[in-house]
Amino acid sequence: MSDRNFKRLFTPVSLRGKTLRNRIVFGAHTANMAVEGLPTERHVGYYTERAIGGAAMIVVEPMPVHAAAVLTRGNFLHSDDRVIPHFRRVTDAIKGNGAVAIQQLYHVGQHADADNSFHAGWSPSGLPSYHDSDGSHRMSESQIEETIDGFVQAARRCHEAGFDGVEVWAAYHSMLDQFWTPWSNRRDDRWGGSLENRTRMSREVMTRIRRECGDDFIVGLAVNDEPQVDVALKRDSLAEIVELHDRDAIMDYVTCGSGSYFDFYKIMPTFMYPEKLGADLSSVLKSHVRHALITAESHIRTPENAEAVLSEGSADLVSIVRGQIADPHLANKAAAGRANDIRGCLSCNQMCWGRRSRDYWISCVINPSAGREWEWGGDRFTPAEKPKRILVVGGGPAGMEAARGSAERGHRVTLAEASDRLGGQFRLAGLQPRRAQILDLIEWYERQLNQLQVEVRYGTYVEAADIVSEGYDHIIIATGSLPNEGAFQRALPQFERLPGNGPLISAEAVMAREERPGQRVLILDDGGNWKGCGTAWKLAEDEHDVTIVTPDALVGKELQRMAVDQPLRAALARLGVRFQTESAVTFWDGRSALIVSLLDGSERQIEADSLVFAGTNFAHDPLSSDLEKLGIPFSAIGDCTASRQAAFAFHDGRKAALLI
Repeated sequence: MSDRNFKRLFTPVSLRGKTLRNRIVFGAHTANMAVEGLPTERHVGYYTERAIGGAAMIVVEPMPVHAAAVLTRGNFLHSDDRVIPHFRRVTDAIKGNGAVAIQQLYHVGQHADADNSFHAGWSPSGLPSYHDSDGSHRMSESQIEETIDGFVQAARRCHEAGFDGVEVWAAYHSMLDQFWTPWSNRRDDRWGGSLENRTRMSREVMTRIRRECGDDFIVGLAVNDEPQVDVALKRDSLAEIVELHDRDAIMDYVTCGSGSYFDFYKIMPTFMYPEKLGADLSSVLKSHVRHALITAESHIRTPENAEAVLSEGSADLVSIVRGQIADPHLANKAAAGRANDIRGCLSCNQMCWGRRSRDYWISCVINPSAGREWEWGGDRFTPAEKPKRILVVGGGPAGMEAARGSAERGHRVTLAEASDRLGGQFRLAGLQPRRAQILDLIEWYERQLNQLQVEVRYGTYVEAADIVSEGYDHIIIATGSLPNEGAFQRALPQFERLPGNGPLISAEAVMAREERPGQRVLILDDGGNWKGCGTAWKLAEDEHDVTIVTPDALVGKELQRMAVDQPLRAALARLGVRFQTESAVTFWDGRSALIVSLLDGSERQIEADSLVFAGTNFAHDPLSSDLEKLGIPFSAIGDCTASRQAAFAFHDGRKAALLI
């Protein structure tokens, strides 16, 4: 990113009598942080930080409007005034830091989840859920009225809690979208058939909210773009619907996302997709409205993305969600001409959607303070009472973050890295196809460490004797992990190493170009994550003949939680990669591998020139034992304690810096 002025992005705009200080929205997303249905200190800290960081409008995570709408463990209480005083603390914090506070109201309709709600999904026509294999209940007219009142009463609670407005959710084929869409609305009463009938519910919801909450209350509408799905509304049909609502001036803004329950992967698009996905629909809708402002949302990561969307006239506002999860001070940094200091989102979904998909509260791989602002003091650092001399050993994710955080607190920091560059094995992930945002992040760390005057020593191996002679006050060990050279497979625990005498190549060695596999490559993927899958992708792009062998039922099992597995498998399939699932390798001699089915025990032989192993590494800590004997204070962090995903290395680095 370049430091530049963002003229359009930082032009204020009026919305229902409120002045937005810029065009940046922190859009609605399920943070899943409620405890027993109530907002907590975690919410207050999370939204406060983005308001402090300069977002003009914050749309708090969705409120289910009815018992049938509950979707997650962390959803707020529906239909209950007990939420009002708790939300008042959230709205006071947001508005007290200069942002407009909105709450989204939602109902998923046929795509309900009875695991949390224990309630049948309600829908226009009783069609099946795309969330799971359940069916839904065709609503009676009285139930439609009950649901409309659920929206209105939820808006009333928001108004009484101090919100400036609400965003009515009609996106992703939710309840209101289901009524709009002929495929899902097969009714023959006054709620189905004609456009007037199909939009009756949404128009009633918004009209009654305005009547209940007053003329100065903001009412927004969320919609989505889904051009690849035949049964979803096309842009011209959606434009007609939005124009109908706008004609009556019952809404103040429209947010345009992407994807839906039909194609969940585009709702939170990863780096597998082009950026600025929401701008195509927003551009169409902007030409059909006279009253409402149009917000482009979906894969708008950066101020540069946002300024481009505004400059093209595609929208009036831009919603940057994951970009402000990764760096809550994105807006202020861009406004101050410090775009190069923004910690750029990786579009990985690992800890935001990845944690939400498992019903945890969300966080961020590269910003471990996300969700912990209330206990860590935000994404900021309190100066240390007594600055110390700190040595960080290892320049991977844990070491880089520990060095940065320690220096931010005023400590004098030296970082010793054995190689000639920072990043560790995380850098190798950045060399996989479409993952260069990782390399951008490493460059960000290099800039930050330089600005903070951290002394970085490359090509430096550190031993305990070196530490004693230099007299540091505290040592942070972040020496990482090493590949499993024996190719241990979880499915075959009786074998410490892969049987046979064939040479084994680690995925790390492939990505580092330390070894070059032959033409025909077997990738034994024991992790089901990016290490094996991304390496397969890279080799296939380089025109190797690749077969993935995995004990899992599908390639990329661990990537399901990040909503990236199917697009990845499609990319691999287009490159001709073959999948051998629910299988293990029982013998490898350098020319062929014996593959056993974990389902029926049958065996087959696959000829190959090379076998690449991608599995769990082993912790590498050559210092802790010696330092403990010498009585030198130290912290061991990241993979040198246990091999894990990068998110935990960044977390350990931040936590270590805060504790010194």
